Parts: sequence; structure tokens; C-alpha cells
Amino acid sequence: MALRKTLLATGEIYHIFNHSVQGIPIFKGEREYNLFLEAMKFYLQPDPPTRFSLYRASRDRFPINLNSQLVTIICFSLMPNHLHFILRQEKENGIKKYIQKLTNSFAHYFVLKYKSKGHVFEANFKAVRVETEEQLLHLSRYIHLNPVTAYLVEKPGDYPYSSYRIYIGKESSDFINSSLVLAHFSSPKKYEEFVLAQKDYQRTLGAIQHLLLE
Repeated sequence: MALRKTLLATGEIYHIFNHSVQGIPIFKGEREYNLFLEAMKFYLQPDPPTRFSLYRASRDRFPINLNSQLVTIICFSLMPNHLHFILRQEKENGIKKYIQKLTNSFAHYFVLKYKSKGHVFEANFKAVRVETEEQLLHLSRYIHLNPVTAYLVEKPGDYPYSSYRIYIGKESSDFINSSLVLAHFSSPKKYEEFVLAQKDYQRTLGAIQHLLLE
């Protein structure tokens, strides 16, 4: 396995990206998306009290405790064959532990359900440190527009598997922290305008992105 070039430091914010092996669709329907969303919250706990499968079978017995977290989830988008996160690391090796637990758990489910062989996700997720507040704002917009860029929906608010609807006040969440981004806007409506202002441009850029890579 290749060594990670980016040092994951506690207290810092990172864009985390992981892709399925060979680009195969891993979120085949609502069930897979919802399972992954539930796992996202469960694995924020540094030491979950039980296995995720047992938790899902008896949620009342194992209430989730988020007084301590491996990471803070600032933003996310789950796409059919890849995922984006903006995460702030809260504990040493928190991002690595979180992503490994999350993707390994889902991969185990996927292999059993679809009788698949081999890896489901690429072995080494990608991480880039977010260095400025301006980068954070633009990155959140990029991630929230991903479903539009991929022509999955026409408007980001129509996509149920990202944090965008939380940001614009259409949904609530007790484990997504939108405040670090929304603090720079006078209202959720202003953030919505910020995102939609680049919708068509980002879609065009996505169509030629492969030409811009060296």
C-alpha cells in the first residue's frame, strides 16, 4: 500500500475522497444509501459499544453517544460509486480510523448481499488539507454540486444523500456540523445563492475535467 502523502493532524480540516474499485456502483438504491448514512453517525464514536449490525437490530439497547467523536463531519456527498467528505479530525488518527471503520463495515455488507469478491473501496482514501476559510466555502459548494455535475439531479436540493438540504434548512441533523461554513453567510438562503451561482459553470467544468489532469 502506498504511503499517505498528507499528514492527518488533529484539529485540521480535510477533503476526504474515496472511490469504489474499478468505479463499480456501490450504492445501488435507497437501502444502501440509508445504511451508509446510519453508519456515518454510528462510527463517529471512538469506541462503539457493539457491532453496527447488532446496533441496527437493537437500537434502543445501544444509544449513540456523540459527546466524544473521532471526527466532525462538516459536509458530505454520497455518489453512486464514490464519496466526498469534509472532516475535521478530533482525535489522533481519527480520520483514518473513521473512514476505515465506515468503509470496511459497508464493504462487509456489500460483499455478503451481492456475493461480491475482492475489495469494494480503493485501499487508500485520498485526503487534502483545507488551508483557508475561503477554500472551505468553495469546497463545500463543489461537494454539494457533485450530484448536479453528474446529472443525477437538476438542483442540489433534490438530492437526498448529501448535507446540502441540512445547510439550506430543509432537513435537520444531530451529527452534521454546518456551522463552520454557514457562519460566513447571513442566512441559509445566502448560502443557497452562493452554491447555485456556480451550478452551470461546475457542470461544464466537470465535462472537461479529465482534460485538465496531467
